[in-house]
Amino acid sequence: MYYVNVQDIRLRLDAIPELTEALDQLTAEWSGTLLQGLAQERLLHLAIETVTDVGSCLIDGYLMRDASSYSDIIEIIGAEGVLDEELNKQLQCLAQLRRPLVQEYYSWPRRELHDSTVQLAGWLRSFGEQVESYLRKEQ
Repeated sequence: MYYVNVQDIRLRLDAIPELTEALDQLTAEWSGTLLQGLAQERLLHLAIETVTDVGSCLIDGYLMRDASSYSDIIEIIGAEGVLDEELNKQLQCLAQLRRPLVQEYYSWPRRELHDSTVQLAGWLRSFGEQVESYLRKEQ
């Protein structure tokens, strides 16, 4: 018997529409200002935390193997069938950005639009859909 805190998962998934709206607006209006660069950093960081928080809830609730890193969280939920292979690869790329964003922020190229930012809204939408599908299947 599993105890999956679906309410916590859904609280985090409910943040995705605001993130995707902001990402769509940011990429459409990108001109490389400092404020846009800082907004991009925060959106990337929030996306990483959203994905890994949901992943951690799934791992804990379904008693999947323990994760040792942010990338490992994504790898585990991919291996357990939560994510399809393509989205798993995309989110692995996203997870690799956490260290530069959080620990090496002083050298982040703020005035450049990161490739992942352009695709991130779609990744997050797919992530939410695939997690919801997994929850329906497992309940």
